[in-house]
Amino acid sequence: MMNSQDNALEKGLNEEIKEEVAQTPVEEPVAESAPQVETEEAEVPAEAPAEAEEEQPRKVYETKAEILERVREIAHGDEAPQKDEVDYLKTAFYKLHVAEREAKLKAYIDGGGDPEQYQITPDEAEEAFKAEMGIIKEKRAKIFKEQEAEKQENLTKKLAIIDKIKTMITTPEEANKSYKEFQTLQQQWREIKNVPAEKANELWRNYQLYVEQFYDMLRLNSEARELDFKKNLEAKTRLCEIAEKLADEEDVISAFHQLQKLHQEYREIGPVAKEQREEIWNRFKAASTVINKRHQQHFEGIRAKEEDNLVRKTALCEQVEAIAAAENKGSGDWEKHTKQIIDLQTEWKTIGFAPQKMNVKIFERFRAACDDFFGRKAEYFRTLKDTFKENADKKRALIEKAKALQDSTEWKSTGDKLIALQKEWKTIGMVPKKLGDQLWEEFLGACNKFFEARKAAGAGQHSEEYGNLSKKREVIEKLKAVAEEAGENIQEKVQQLVEEYNAIGHVPFKEKDKVYEEYHAVLDKLYKDLNISVAKRRLSNFKQNLKQVAERGENALDNERARLFRQYETIKQEVQTYENNLGFLNASSKKGNSLIDEMNRKVQKLKDDMNLVREKIKAIDAENANKE
Repeated sequence: MMNSQDNALEKGLNEEIKEEVAQTPVEEPVAESAPQVETEEAEVPAEAPAEAEEEQPRKVYETKAEILERVREIAHGDEAPQKDEVDYLKTAFYKLHVAEREAKLKAYIDGGGDPEQYQITPDEAEEAFKAEMGIIKEKRAKIFKEQEAEKQENLTKKLAIIDKIKTMITTPEEANKSYKEFQTLQQQWREIKNVPAEKANELWRNYQLYVEQFYDMLRLNSEARELDFKKNLEAKTRLCEIAEKLADEEDVISAFHQLQKLHQEYREIGPVAKEQREEIWNRFKAASTVINKRHQQHFEGIRAKEEDNLVRKTALCEQVEAIAAAENKGSGDWEKHTKQIIDLQTEWKTIGFAPQKMNVKIFERFRAACDDFFGRKAEYFRTLKDTFKENADKKRALIEKAKALQDSTEWKSTGDKLIALQKEWKTIGMVPKKLGDQLWEEFLGACNKFFEARKAAGAGQHSEEYGNLSKKREVIEKLKAVAEEAGENIQEKVQQLVEEYNAIGHVPFKEKDKVYEEYHAVLDKLYKDLNISVAKRRLSNFKQNLKQVAERGENALDNERARLFRQYETIKQEVQTYENNLGFLNASSKKGNSLIDEMNRKVQKLKDDMNLVREKIKAIDAENANKE
């Protein structure tokens, strides 16, 4: 059973599957004033991660084989592995993998298999998947290293371009002569792509500063300069319009990625006329702020949901821990608590991820409580199997004794022995139902064979039993007559008639209940009239029967005393339970008063029963003392 719970608790996920990817929003651009230089106040955001691509609709994989095929294509093909797709493939594979394991376990149990004996078989597809994912991991690490080296090289190239532009802005004449070379350097700058993220802003500010200083120095062709400003303004206006339309994009993540690309384009466009720089930048910044806030709110929502999931999962952990700590008095309790834990596991699977730093910890806490419960349950049932075997052996021994007696003609002594065996049978604990039914049928068959033979042999006793019936009815009539009398010795007469009645032997079985009811009806009336309590009467009857009990065997009285003592302790426990419950009841309402009165009556009845049992024990002790 422990294995089945591990499956239900994602134990098949040997690697943690994390679908949530926490992305940090790009910082909102901030304007910087630089009055001494005609510079566009543009601090561009850090470059987007190289793998951040616009999201495409995910392919739905129906089988693990399809996923494995795609993973092999990525591992051995020329394409660069994309983190989002790799994570998606891992999640999809293990969802199918866990579902497949649970289906196999269900089929095994439905087919009559023992959950405790179930073992998970190795999965070749999973092993192949892990191997290919290892290749992909190495491939991504290699690509990352190459990208970082390329970024460093790009940084060196761009620093060299800035140094060349710096040499061109010493005088207006130098700027005029170097204009074509300057345009070539701008083109080269645009062709060079990513640099290390931590250097991007500073590098861009320096480049923008010296480009604008070059334009300020340029005097050779003011018309060309103005045309360049105009073209740059048109290009930046187009980017503003695209950025503003992104506010209507339903896919927040896609909008954010597209904005990153727009920022990359924006930084590659040259300056605009000084009087228009602040206006065009503020427009682009305003559009960017809308997208950035939506992106930030999106992940704040995810984080809030994750916090809520953590609260819900913590509550489930507490419930499972409480169930695991509860006492199990028998198989029924174990099965009841098992169902409760399985229900909690089912609920757990409906809850999404907790925050990344707590997701593994909360799962390990939940699994630890479940493992503790199912480990102790497995141990309990292993011990129970040993107990079942011991009980079955005891019952088989009684069957052999019963079979040895089944052909006996010693009706009285053998009957007593078989009755004693039947009582001993009842004291033996449980065995599995199917085996228990089989053993009982075998034992009962041996007993019935003897009793049926005794019944056939005792057919001649019927006439004697009918004679006893007549005698008992005569006693009953005498008791009725006494009930009509008035005198001081009524109690003694009643006692003499009771002793006379008890001395009469058996009556026909079909008349037994009827005559018994007649006898006790008149006796109850007499006792009531004589103000003799039911308890005293029962005690009196008990004392009268003590000799018969003693005749059953040497230890019969001690066995009866032990039974009465257990009965006393049981009633005492019931009294304590009722009295404890009374302390929690509210008697402010009519219904509350009624319930309290009823419980008080029950408590008093139980206490009377306790006193009666105690008196019976004293009677046995007195009888034992007399024997000594």
